[in-house]
Amino acid sequence: MANVEETTKKKLQTSYFDVVGICCSSEVSLVGDVLRPLDGVKEFSVIVPSRTVIVVHDILLISPLQIVKALNQARLEASVRPYGETSLTSQWPSPFAVVSGVLLVLSFLKYFYSPLEWFALVAVVAGVFPILAKAVASVTRFRVDINTLTLIAVIATVCMEDYTEAATIVFLFSVADWLESSAAHKASTVMSSLMSLAPRKAVIAETGLEVDVHEVGIDTVVSVKAGESIPIDGVVVDGSCDVDEKTLTGESFPVSKQRDSTVLAATINLNGYIKVKTTALATDCVVAKMTKLVEEAQKSQTKTQRFIDKCSRYYTPAVVVVAACFAVIPVLLKVDNLSHWFHLALVVLVSGCPCGLILSTPVATFCALTKAATSGFLIKTGDCLETLAKIRIAAFDKTGTITKAEFTVSDFKSLSRNINLKTLLYWVSSIESKSSHPMAAALIDYARSVSVEPTPDMVENFQNFPGEGVYGRIVGQDIYIGNKRIAQRAGYLSTVPGAEANMKRGKTIGYIYIGEELTGSFNLLDGCRHGAAQALQELKSLNIKTAMLTGDNRDAAMSIQEQLGNALDIVHAELLPQDKARIIDEFKSQGPTMMVGDGLNDAPALAKADIGISMGISGSALATETGDIILMSNDINKIPKGMRLARRSHKKVIENVVLSVGIKGAIMVLGLVGYPLIWAAVLADAGTCLLVILNSMMLLRDEREAPPVCYRASPSSPVKLEEPEVDDLEVGLLQKSGERSKKSCRSGCCSGPKDKQQN
Repeated sequence: MANVEETTKKKLQTSYFDVVGICCSSEVSLVGDVLRPLDGVKEFSVIVPSRTVIVVHDILLISPLQIVKALNQARLEASVRPYGETSLTSQWPSPFAVVSGVLLVLSFLKYFYSPLEWFALVAVVAGVFPILAKAVASVTRFRVDINTLTLIAVIATVCMEDYTEAATIVFLFSVADWLESSAAHKASTVMSSLMSLAPRKAVIAETGLEVDVHEVGIDTVVSVKAGESIPIDGVVVDGSCDVDEKTLTGESFPVSKQRDSTVLAATINLNGYIKVKTTALATDCVVAKMTKLVEEAQKSQTKTQRFIDKCSRYYTPAVVVVAACFAVIPVLLKVDNLSHWFHLALVVLVSGCPCGLILSTPVATFCALTKAATSGFLIKTGDCLETLAKIRIAAFDKTGTITKAEFTVSDFKSLSRNINLKTLLYWVSSIESKSSHPMAAALIDYARSVSVEPTPDMVENFQNFPGEGVYGRIVGQDIYIGNKRIAQRAGYLSTVPGAEANMKRGKTIGYIYIGEELTGSFNLLDGCRHGAAQALQELKSLNIKTAMLTGDNRDAAMSIQEQLGNALDIVHAELLPQDKARIIDEFKSQGPTMMVGDGLNDAPALAKADIGISMGISGSALATETGDIILMSNDINKIPKGMRLARRSHKKVIENVVLSVGIKGAIMVLGLVGYPLIWAAVLADAGTCLLVILNSMMLLRDEREAPPVCYRASPSSPVKLEEPEVDDLEVGLLQKSGERSKKSCRSGCCSGPKDKQQN
């Protein structure tokens, strides 16, 4: 059975096609009519802004060239695009448009020699073929599009012997269509370059042979020279180098990699020679997942887009009826100057195509999603982008989100005379080797620093208790490690002497129980991320209330608040995962709420929030799956930048709608007051699409950076501390602000580039 599935998978291929004939989402149904009857086509999707069609098909039944042939029979101007290649090429106007334009210019010489006016009719014949072919293809499938409406306008003006206007319509429509196609290609270039990030070849270290990355299996050692891109995710097994991860995370600082360091596909080895043992297949690499997420996001529709598409279904038929009334009623009433009414009817008819309005939302969304992805801020759907622009409350987890989660262990002690300190440390580190919590890595590193090597294979019945700690059985001992709540599971009900003093100094305490007996304790130290205070202040400047939700004790939470310069509006301490979810519900009653987290404990809150942002690469797998947005790096300064981008995108959508409706409305009003210019209506229709695309492309440009501001602690800043009735102590430590240098900025914003690079 497994072999059959594998064989079926091998026969299926995903092909990408550039389809220039797609103007707006109204052509999606046409693409469907063409592809659905084809044998071997399993599924397809259309990305309208980039004019891309993605088809999953059986290569034994139908080839990409056969799909292209079918699409081109509908005059959709399709071509195969190798996956990941940039589709932008130097394009010139079609020969039909060029010849039509030259003949139109010659026809204007009729004022000097009257027979030259026939050049206008020749210009119509020379340039109308592409419009005629597309109109026929649409009509045969019982569809009416802008090509059909334009052809009707051309035929009507020729019948009225207004050859110059007919030629002007043909030429302007052809040129505007070319400009629109070129602009759409440019808008999709950034996405195409994102898809081409991962190398296609890898060098096997043992043999030196260059192979396709899809042929490389897990646990294969590949070599990467200086200047080359790392082909597949893996772990460095030999050598060292600096790696540029900007392509994935948006971070411009090189990251140092040594033996046992994790490296990601599509990042660049700046210097040195390394050997990498692969940990994933090419299709499962971070960059592959990232491009897939962006692709899925661009295929999704926002609520605004769905509403506009629904309205557009009734818009065109309604306009055609109105145009028919303008043409027929004056004839029935035998009014004078029928030519004026026919021209007015044609102006209204040409305005019946709502392409500019339909494109107003998807193009802006496409550009915003692409810009966010290239900045290391992955937004999963268009609806998430819309919701992000409306956020009013932002809640943050503490450990690994506001703080670095780079713990150091201190005061590890055994409280039992019968257990040696190193023996206890061996048991603890072995059990923690099975945990993904940042605290676990600190305990393992501490054990190794004193020559104690953990052996996770010796651990039995490992269990993780979110918000409490972990349990494991080793050499016959039942050991619980965690915060004070883990004592209940161990059956220990007494208090710990001396723990309160450490809490008041902002420290986090971990406890070790063997059965019901408290046998050890330890302290953990942590500090705020670089720029965390600046990010919070920027969110405040966007009128967003900020809150911190932590399972740590009250004094540790207040220590972080001091380090942040009292930047947080609300601090909730000593929370269980379900408490975080409950508080998010309370926040949602006050306005759209966002939750930022990176761990297993944050998953319920991330799912409950209107928008969940997970710390992608560093975050747990569950948090990454639950979040609506993935932060590819640990720089939370990207969050306010992402919110500004979402708000700019929302503004662009409004501008695009106003442009689309306003320009067509102006042309209709101009016709109603006595100036029914058909060529202007055609130009307005195609020109509106062009303006919408160009306006949306402004989102691809970098936002102007504000001058850096130092956010120092302000004793006068208000802080609201709220505590739930439930007690908890998340195992994560906060560095006491008093232990920092008084000369340094408490927010960390005065740290140098070196600090930023380390974070």
